[in-house]
Amino acid sequence: MFDNAHICHCRMCQKAVGNIFSALVAAPNETLEWTRGKPSVFMSSELVERGFCHQCGTPLFYRGIDSNRINLTIGSLDEPEKFAPKSQMGREARLVWFEHLTTLADEGVTGAGGNEAWAQSIAASNRQHPDHDTDQWPVLTSIE
Repeated sequence: MFDNAHICHCRMCQKAVGNIFSALVAAPNETLEWTRGKPSVFMSSELVERGFCHQCGTPLFYRGIDSNRINLTIGSLDEPEKFAPKSQMGREARLVWFEHLTTLADEGVTGAGGNEAWAQSIAASNRQHPDHDTDQWPVLTSIE
């Protein structure tokens, strides 16, 4: 069902996902079933729509309005490790330091900088959908 796993460096994709590239995998429109309501959609151009979760803001897809295929954001999937990109596009906007990312210092497994209490607090209050189906989501909490 899924194919064409790739990354796109174009400026529209960078802005749509708020990152230096978008990682996408394609599927036929008719094979996709939304299990938590339909995503919100905005037209990023006259020919392209992009979907996102109105509950948490996660970017979910890119689709040409006349296309019979949808490109899902790999990071939004429950098992993103299954969809290793096989190609890249939009290289005209690829950041010059992209090729050096694998040489960066490794500062640990979370952005908590060794502050375990802070990391646990973030994990306990995380409002993004977990990497598995749930009976109830979103978890209803009040923010004061």
